[in-house]
Amino acid sequence: MASIFFAVLLSTLMSSLKTGIFDNLVDNMVGYYSGYIQIHQKGYWDEQLLDNSQEQNPILEQKMLKIPQIKGFTSRLESFALASSGDLTKGCLVQGVDPNRENIITNLKAKIVSGSYFQQGESGLILTEGLLRRMKMKVGDTLMLLGQGYHGATAAGKYPIVGVVHFGSPEINNSVLYMPLESAQELFGAYGMVTSYILQLENRRNIDDVKKEVLKISDSNLEVMTWEEMMPDIKQHIEVDSANMMYVQIFLYVLISFGIFGTLLIMMAERKYEFGMLLAIGMRKSKISILLLMESILNVFVACLLGLLASIPVVYYFHVHPIRITGSTAKAYEQFGFEPIFPTSTDSRNFLIQAFIVLCIGLVLSLYPMFQISKSNPVDSMKR
Repeated sequence: MASIFFAVLLSTLMSSLKTGIFDNLVDNMVGYYSGYIQIHQKGYWDEQLLDNSQEQNPILEQKMLKIPQIKGFTSRLESFALASSGDLTKGCLVQGVDPNRENIITNLKAKIVSGSYFQQGESGLILTEGLLRRMKMKVGDTLMLLGQGYHGATAAGKYPIVGVVHFGSPEINNSVLYMPLESAQELFGAYGMVTSYILQLENRRNIDDVKKEVLKISDSNLEVMTWEEMMPDIKQHIEVDSANMMYVQIFLYVLISFGIFGTLLIMMAERKYEFGMLLAIGMRKSKISILLLMESILNVFVACLLGLLASIPVVYYFHVHPIRITGSTAKAYEQFGFEPIFPTSTDSRNFLIQAFIVLCIGLVLSLYPMFQISKSNPVDSMKR
C-alpha cells in the first residue's frame, strides 16, 4: 500500500506540474495580450496597422454575448508609438481598452503594483513595470506619445501616469502601456474604430467549438483566430515539451511498476509456507487465488484513494507557492519571454487520471500472485 501510495502521489505531482507550467505560459502570453479568440479585420494579424482596423459593431457584440461558452469580451485599439520623457525615448505597444470590460477579461486591476486603476472619465496611462523603469519615471509624471494615426494622420499627446502593472511575461512587461479606449481613438484619430475584439471563454478547452459559433455570426470581412493560430511558436513549444515530459512520465510508470512488482515478490516469498500449508490441508488453488485477488484489489484501491487525498494539499501548496527559478537559468527563461516560475495545476483531471493509471498498473500486477499459486506445489512451498 505504501508503494502504491507514493506512486500516486509522485505521478499526480508530476502531471500537475507539467500542466501548470504550460497553463502559466499560455496565460502570460495569451491571456493578457492576444486573447484565446480574437476577431479582427481580414489581414490585420499579418499587417497590424490602424488602417486595417474595423468599426465598433454593437450588433456583433450582442450576438457574441448570446453564445453560452463566451464569458465576456473586450474591444481594443492597438498601435505602436514612441514614448518620450526628457532625453529618453522608447517604442512601445499602446493598447486602448475599455476599462471595465478589460478588467473583467484580464483582471488588469489586480495587476496594479503602484498607483491606481482608470477612474471614470480619466485619460491617464497605466504602464507596465519594466517600461516605467526603462523610462526612469514614476506615478504622476507626464509621458509624451508620438506615432502615426489612422490613415496617415499624426498622433501626438501627453498623458499623466496613473498606475503601474506587473506581468509575468518579461516581453509584455517591458513594452506595453494602457489607456482608455476613447483616449486612444482620439490620439490616433480613429474615432469609433477598434483593431480587435478579445473573447473570454468559460472553458478554453472548447475553443474550437466557440470559434465555429463565432464564424456563423461574423461578417465575411472579419477574421476569427484562436491563440494557436496567432502564436504557432508557443503551440509548437508546448507540443515539443509535452512529448519530452511524456517520456519522463513513462519512465516514472516503469519505476512504479517495478516498485509494486517487487513488493508483490517479497509478499509471495514471505507467505510461501502459508500457501503451501493451505494447499496441503486441502484448500483449492482457485479459492487462494480469489483470496489474493480480493486482497490486492482492496490494497490497491485504498492506497490509490489515500495517495489521491494526500496529493491534493501538496499540489495546492505548489500552486499557491510555485517553484521559482533563479540565477542564470531564470535569465535564460526571461530571454525567451517566459516567467521563471513552475506552478502546479489544480485541474481535477490530473488527480483522477493519475490515480486511475496507477490503479490499473496495480490491478494488472496483482495477477502475478494468482499465477504463482496456480503452479505452486505444497511440498516445495513448505520447505524452509
